[in-house]
Amino acid sequence: MGGPLTIGVIGVGTISRQYFEQFPKLPNLRLVAVADLDVDRASAVGAEQGVEGLNVDALLAHPDIDAVLNLTIPQAHAEIALRALDAGKHVYGEKPLALTTAEAAPILERAKALGLRVGSAPDTVLGTGIQTARALLDEGRIGAPVGASVAWSAPGHELWHAAPAFYYQPGAGPLFDMGPYYLTSLVTFFGPVVRVSGATSRSSRERTVATGPLAGTVIPVDVDTHVTAILEHASGVISTVTVSFEVWATRVPKFEVYGTAGTLEVPDPNMFSDTVQLATADDREFREVPVAAGYADAGRGYGLADLARALETDRPHRASGELAFHILEIMEDVTRAGEQHAVVELSSTVERPAPVPLGARPESW
Repeated sequence: MGGPLTIGVIGVGTISRQYFEQFPKLPNLRLVAVADLDVDRASAVGAEQGVEGLNVDALLAHPDIDAVLNLTIPQAHAEIALRALDAGKHVYGEKPLALTTAEAAPILERAKALGLRVGSAPDTVLGTGIQTARALLDEGRIGAPVGASVAWSAPGHELWHAAPAFYYQPGAGPLFDMGPYYLTSLVTFFGPVVRVSGATSRSSRERTVATGPLAGTVIPVDVDTHVTAILEHASGVISTVTVSFEVWATRVPKFEVYGTAGTLEVPDPNMFSDTVQLATADDREFREVPVAAGYADAGRGYGLADLARALETDRPHRASGELAFHILEIMEDVTRAGEQHAVVELSSTVERPAPVPLGARPESW
């Protein structure tokens, strides 16, 4: 590649701040320009970051940009990804990859035809938390894995987000918004999912914006807000996942993995570096485990830096479009299973991403 991968960011909303904070730590990435539908906002953010603030068309046509970081709302993910690929640029986007697998498939097909890369969040799984848990599993520290249990819940993002309406539209809800963190971790641990079943529901509770200039605005709810799924992995492990925007208080948010010789308490996969706890058949008290793998002190953007390094070394990148497609199909099929009261067989599969060794840096390993 001959230098840092040059980046143009499309969409400078709330999540973009986390990426901007990480860019100075990632010498194999160089921010060149930002764009947004709100050109004034793009200009302001560009000035803050010391780069050009453009409209979307101008950024896609920019000759000095190698890759587009797509931070638009989920409804625009597929359109922007395809436009960026057609402009000859690699794409890395926020989750989900698209609203549906039908939308997502052309992204991967176009990238393959053009010899370009597609990556997708979440890259939180590359941090020391999830990678340490994976290392313990691979070392057999809890024996043979049998199952996993996930429970994540909140009352709803309208209580803290100033513009939360999109969280209640297709491509979001608790499954598509929070599910990717847990599902990507589960596939990282146990490999692809072959079939799913589940149940979904939504309450009649009225949702209103609690903060900011839209406070008091009623939010239409067009997605299920409470989802429970059973995932059957090709490896034989069974995972149960519950995610909800309906829970006011709980004592049980958890992510646990059960094996023939112990239990892993897995840290929050929405974070990069929380600690792992281990209890064994011989010592049933949970005890903190030293960090054993993963990018240290990581943040959002490490998946993109990993992609840049993969381009240089001609290896697969870890936060790949193929992985994101498989996660999208899991979520789509869980929704379908809930609607049809059925067991649904998946059509896609994916390889487990390569582990991240302890002490690795995404620009050098």
